[in-house]
Amino acid sequence: MAPSARHAAAASMPLSLIFFLAAIALNFSGLSSTASNAQATSSSCASHTFSSNQVYAACAALPRLGTTLHYNYTAGAGAGHNNSTVSVAFRAPSSSGGGWVAWGINPEGTGMVGARAVVAFRGPDGGVVAYPTLLDSYAPSMAPAAAEDEMGFLISDVAAEYAEGGKEMVVYATVALPAGKGSEFNHVWQRGSSVVKGVPAAHPTAGDNILSTGTIDFSK
Repeated sequence: MAPSARHAAAASMPLSLIFFLAAIALNFSGLSSTASNAQATSSSCASHTFSSNQVYAACAALPRLGTTLHYNYTAGAGAGHNNSTVSVAFRAPSSSGGGWVAWGINPEGTGMVGARAVVAFRGPDGGVVAYPTLLDSYAPSMAPAAAEDEMGFLISDVAAEYAEGGKEMVVYATVALPAGKGSEFNHVWQRGSSVVKGVPAAHPTAGDNILSTGTIDFSK
């Protein structure tokens, strides 16, 4: 597993614009629900081997962008599942070893705005950059979240690596799930083809890129 890396990212107007356009498209498409329940574990993702030999109890072949989410859920105490955590490995195709990928949960809504995400890409020095970020508006800064109070809950153990000869990016994280919200959450994922001067560039505004949102129950 590649070590966690943190890198201050400048505000990206093209990426901010893309989130705004994607949100508008989702509002009019009425199709986001089609991506909501692709949670059945398939043999292809369950048998995947990671470089660290980490084993995940469950996985979901997500219905958009050729991505897969592997996870281990640990339930907290009490009816509200306080102190529950989920360790995840998010796999997404990369563009010739470049581009960027992101995955996160949104405890406040169904789209990008309000999501707490982990972002990963190859940095200007050639190393892998991975960090948590808060998508707090249609024009997010995409900068690393400085502290737990900024995110509302802790995302730790963030790391990323290229796999499959650079054809795939794998992002790792442990999420302390918001207390009192159970085990089912809205989640979002995304991938873009390029990073310009250390800033993720805009992703397409049509097709799977604007439908990459759904719900997942980590206890199943």
